[in-house]
Amino acid sequence: MKLNINLRYSTYVLKLVTIALVVAIAFMVTPSFAHKGEAVKGVTCNTSTNNAIANQARQIVDELRLELAGVEDQIRNHPYLTALESGQVSQENLKAFAGEEYNIVKSDIRSNRLLARRFRRTRSGKFFRDILSGEVQALDLLLDFAKALNLNENDLKKYEPLPGAQAFPAYVASLALYGSEAEVGAAFLLNFPIFGENTGRMSAALQKQYNFTPKDTAFFDFFASPVPTFECDSLAVIATGLKRGAEPRLIKRAARLLQGYEQFFWDTVGEN
Repeated sequence: MKLNINLRYSTYVLKLVTIALVVAIAFMVTPSFAHKGEAVKGVTCNTSTNNAIANQARQIVDELRLELAGVEDQIRNHPYLTALESGQVSQENLKAFAGEEYNIVKSDIRSNRLLARRFRRTRSGKFFRDILSGEVQALDLLLDFAKALNLNENDLKKYEPLPGAQAFPAYVASLALYGSEAEVGAAFLLNFPIFGENTGRMSAALQKQYNFTPKDTAFFDFFASPVPTFECDSLAVIATGLKRGAEPRLIKRAARLLQGYEQFFWDTVGEN
């Protein structure tokens, strides 16, 4: 009798252990970040910020994603990408694209250096220093792309940029001077993923249709590769800004305008 009870008890314990292992494995294999070009949306972030403020930051971002979904779809489905994937974009256009990006990245380096300096004594300082480091890396990769087009850095410096393409970095510079960290954090969080989606497509198209090598297109892949912590880091910056008095209205405005200027960029390079 005692043997039967012990066997039943052992079987019961074994079942519990098996269930626990299955649940643990399920959590372990859940991806910790999204595919190329996608934001890590709806993730749970560990935060030391007041929960009410953290929830407000999340709510603002969720509302922005709904409000900007239409613009994001237009950027994602831009005819320029379709033309590139069909091999219909000229070599001269690609050279112009490199020239525009050279001016954008150089401007963004200055803007992010200013942001890192402005917020160096806050929790947001590291966020902007990391972005600055990424922009510096991107500049070197852009020069590899230019080299594949038979351009050197002097050629890129001589290129005369177009207003529609440079509205984006001009607004980033304005935010760097006058915006709160929350405005910049929200604008970057909404913008970076869609730009990454498009650059990922560009890399694939350039290799398939134009015989570029992975090294030639590393600039595009760099932006297409998501940073797993970017969503939580951005939300923390937004929450810090809210705690310091940033206005939700202005946070939303910054994200809306920057995404609009992103669309201007693709419209301009598509017409160039």
